[in-house]
Amino acid sequence: MNSIEDIFQEFVDAIQTANDPDACERVATRLTERLGFQRFAYLRLTSDTPMLISSYPNSWTSRYFRLGYQQLDPVVRRARLEHALFSWGGEGAAPIGNREQRRFFDEARSFGIRSGITVPIRAGFGGMAAFTLATGDREVHPERLVAQSKDVVQLVALYFHTHVAVRLDLPATGQQQVGSDLTQRERQCLAWTAQGKTVADIAVLIGVSPRTVAFHLENARRKLGAASIAQCVAEAMRRGLLS
Repeated sequence: MNSIEDIFQEFVDAIQTANDPDACERVATRLTERLGFQRFAYLRLTSDTPMLISSYPNSWTSRYFRLGYQQLDPVVRRARLEHALFSWGGEGAAPIGNREQRRFFDEARSFGIRSGITVPIRAGFGGMAAFTLATGDREVHPERLVAQSKDVVQLVALYFHTHVAVRLDLPATGQQQVGSDLTQRERQCLAWTAQGKTVADIAVLIGVSPRTVAFHLENARRKLGAASIAQCVAEAMRRGLLS
């Protein structure tokens, strides 16, 4: 197996060429597996809509946001308060939180998320992000992996966060970029939306995943200061951005 340094350098090289959420997910997934975990999640919470790039099962992430679990999740709550990387879960670990939070962990385990390590990231203006490596393997002990690769995982989290915030046009401060220029992909997704196409339709038309389409639409909404995608389309048309 290559050294931790080699794994990290490969990640740094690869993330520089990742220009959309799907590419970022592929790069982070490879790193995750090489570090001995099964899943990763990058969750960013600001005063606006939560943003997630992860390899968690879609059935779990959909349920997670639908039920507002980001407000309940003990890992996210801890990441809001702490600054240093921490491990959670694992066999023999003491129960965490109240009854509702323990039930949350039981549910997460049913989706293959048993234990992991999380890096809290301060995003400014009250925002925060968390980069998590997780596993459903009972034999994996996160605290041991922390001892082996703590510094590298912290650097990976910061590289990933910075790349998403800067290269993928996600505002790093949580502030809306009203009037900012739309990227070609954002215009393309809005133009198709204006023609009545669904996210799934647009994904097929431009050759990306539905998650990536939603990502571009959300970025456009933020930039134009719109309250909804429909309002964003109307505003883009008013400004002549889709012609």
